[in-house]
Amino acid sequence: MGARLSLPQARRIALSAQGLAGVRPVQPVNARAVGRAFAQLQLVQIDSVNIIARSHFLPFFSRLGNYDRTILATLSGRAPRKMMEYWAHEASYIRPEHFHDLTLWQNRTWAGSASLDPQLRDGLEREILALLASSRPLTAREVKTRIGHEEEKSRDEWGWNWSSVKRTLEGLFERGVVGAASRNEQFERRYTLVGNVLPPALRQDPGDGSAAPDGSGEGQGGRQAAMDRLMAAGARAHGIGTLRCFADYFRLPAKEAAGSVARLLANGTLERVEVDGWSAPTYLHTSATIPRKAQGRALLSPFDSLVFERRRLLDLFNFHYRLEIYTPAAKRKYGYYVLPFLVGETMAARVDLKADRQEGRLLVRGAFAEPDAPAETASALAVELALMAHWLGLDCVVVEPRGNLARQLAMETRHG
Repeated sequence: MGARLSLPQARRIALSAQGLAGVRPVQPVNARAVGRAFAQLQLVQIDSVNIIARSHFLPFFSRLGNYDRTILATLSGRAPRKMMEYWAHEASYIRPEHFHDLTLWQNRTWAGSASLDPQLRDGLEREILALLASSRPLTAREVKTRIGHEEEKSRDEWGWNWSSVKRTLEGLFERGVVGAASRNEQFERRYTLVGNVLPPALRQDPGDGSAAPDGSGEGQGGRQAAMDRLMAAGARAHGIGTLRCFADYFRLPAKEAAGSVARLLANGTLERVEVDGWSAPTYLHTSATIPRKAQGRALLSPFDSLVFERRRLLDLFNFHYRLEIYTPAAKRKYGYYVLPFLVGETMAARVDLKADRQEGRLLVRGAFAEPDAPAETASALAVELALMAHWLGLDCVVVEPRGNLARQLAMETRHG
């Protein structure tokens, strides 16, 4: 059996691995700093909810503070790309070097064209690939117009009521044949052949990026090695955790992930440890560090990689968290879009936020302190909210009188 760690040590390891243990840089944040943060996280989840900002912008604010959001367009939209879109935890920006490995293990056929009539699907694929081979990146609507596809009337309200063209594009995207070059103002993907997205060193066939660069393809050895690389990346991003934690990072199947953990233990990438109060087998990535203390302060997106795995969040921080967007308003406990607030190594509070862009206000529709919140929680949160408002280009923070922290937070906001 390996070393025995206290729960505070485990927290600090996890925060350090996620780039949330230290004080933010004071110098202006450049593209290199954003790239380093992304490389540390390995992936950033994408979501269309824009009540504060698109979810993929928030993890970098949490770790770096005020930064220029156009940097992400540069990192994900210009060669050589440091970020690209694919399925991972969910729809995500991933590191390009993980792309081929993920195509061997991701199975999101429900999001694509698997249920289309095969003859219709095959014909659309041929037309789409021929078009994308000779055009700039196009949205699904633009592709549909260019190929002149007329949708048949149907009572089938499948999924998001996507057209057959959109579903075919998503099927090609899921198979790793088509990639996302960028997104437009409406957050629609602009599709292109994946060879146009991948860095040159990772391209196998300019017309089809589905094969692994080493030619291993989908053979058992290739799949196993891909699983090990992805599990090692998830373990590095977590620092410490269980099999469930590491597998969930890239949404990998548990049975195969368990075999990978055994191999990573054998080759020295992981070591077995015990954490006070934890019963499940726990593993430490050998690159992980244990800071003497955690000094970070961050508002965390509901899709932040620190809070991906809710059971892990509860075990580490005694913080029960759920996103209540899909909960009827009358049944919500905390609010529509609630962000956890981290102070040091404590999940100190949660706030229901909305960017009122028309009035130039960051609205705090509810503020709730946790039982173990440090005394400085309200003042630290007021500073963080002011920084977020500035980052979003909003003029002020307005605190509504809901929650046990609201009154004190409103006072701190007025005096700040």
